[in-house]
Amino acid sequence: MAVEAGRRATRSLGIHPDLLLFGSVNPAYADKTNATAIHAALRLDESCGAFDLGLSPRSALAGVLLAAQGAGSALIVSGDIRTGLAGSVAESAGGDAGAAIVIGDDSPEAPVLAEIIGTSSRTAEFVDRWRTPGEPHSKVWDEAFAQTRYMPLGSEAFHAALVDAGVEADQVAAVAISAPTPRISAAVAKNIGLSNVVDDFSQTVGQCGAAQPGLMLAHLLESASPRDIVVLVSLSDGADVIVMRTTEAIAADRHAPTVTDQAAGGAPVSYGKFLSWRGTLQVDPPRRPEPQRVSATAVARSTDWKFGFVASVDPETGSVHLPPLRVSADGERTDAMGQRPMADVSATIATFTIDRVAFSPSPPIVFAVVDFDGGGRLPLEVCDCDESEVEIGQRVEMTFRLLHTVDGIPNYFWKARLQRG
Repeated sequence: MAVEAGRRATRSLGIHPDLLLFGSVNPAYADKTNATAIHAALRLDESCGAFDLGLSPRSALAGVLLAAQGAGSALIVSGDIRTGLAGSVAESAGGDAGAAIVIGDDSPEAPVLAEIIGTSSRTAEFVDRWRTPGEPHSKVWDEAFAQTRYMPLGSEAFHAALVDAGVEADQVAAVAISAPTPRISAAVAKNIGLSNVVDDFSQTVGQCGAAQPGLMLAHLLESASPRDIVVLVSLSDGADVIVMRTTEAIAADRHAPTVTDQAAGGAPVSYGKFLSWRGTLQVDPPRRPEPQRVSATAVARSTDWKFGFVASVDPETGSVHLPPLRVSADGERTDAMGQRPMADVSATIATFTIDRVAFSPSPPIVFAVVDFDGGGRLPLEVCDCDESEVEIGQRVEMTFRLLHTVDGIPNYFWKARLQRG
């Protein structure tokens, strides 16, 4: 999810950040940097540092505050899966999301959409949600207790941020509140006296951990007009508030799907399949051998292909090869191939099959042979669809997904997704 959010941000702006920061409550690895996989999938420069931020919902917003104080451009990405035990409130209120925020100076190629004009933070130690390392689900304390702690923290940080920005409360056009629960969000808004609070997506997406502040910030800016003063309030182990003034460029930034559009674009998933994806329900395994552990050595030799989805192109004939080849089709040229990134290239389904036996966390598998625009053909798994939807001739786009995890090593690669609408 962090990769997909990062793709949207960097693709629309056409920038190459100097720094990548990744925040998540549920990272794929411990004792290894998770941000490097995102760095590879986004094909960022080797000189771009990639770092992980913490294991709390506050981590991603901390990256925004830190990046805003530094020089150069930074991409702050977050991705989280928030759930609980089957049938619990934590399960029904949790959500999955990824978000990406770019911090940098104004330029003609990538104009700044909003300027940070004031910030404030309040920190307090208390236990409202926690999970010990190795446990699959978080535990929560009494919500009323958390509410009493967050109300004064949110109010103090909000008013201090307005003072830092030099603006009055009646000048604020809209406020987004990222909170552990809708009840806490509503209580803090009432305590401050706010009536212009935007939707927190609690009824559609749910509370999505470290990705929640980024999700709310994106929605806040999408609903703003030029020269508006908007405020993001994030409540997690304290309170962080960012006051921004939008620029004229925000009026032209309306081409990408909004958060509301993306939230409405999902497909229904059965509760049994949802529980099996979460690992809560153990289902009958397939009658084929399970996949083998990914070879770290092989991956290191093909990072551009596996993560960046970069094909090779013959400079003499223009033929595109997926996977990339070292030797031309006629055998006349070796190591003379060029590179062609394919992650943002659309394709057409030439033929497909439904496999009900092969291993998959979401059977059956829809395998399709797709023809890419401009050349190149590759068999890929088609995701985010029902098998009855797939037809020859349909258009697909690429998306970065998890194939499986073996021995603690997640195997990521690219899948095809139907272009809808």
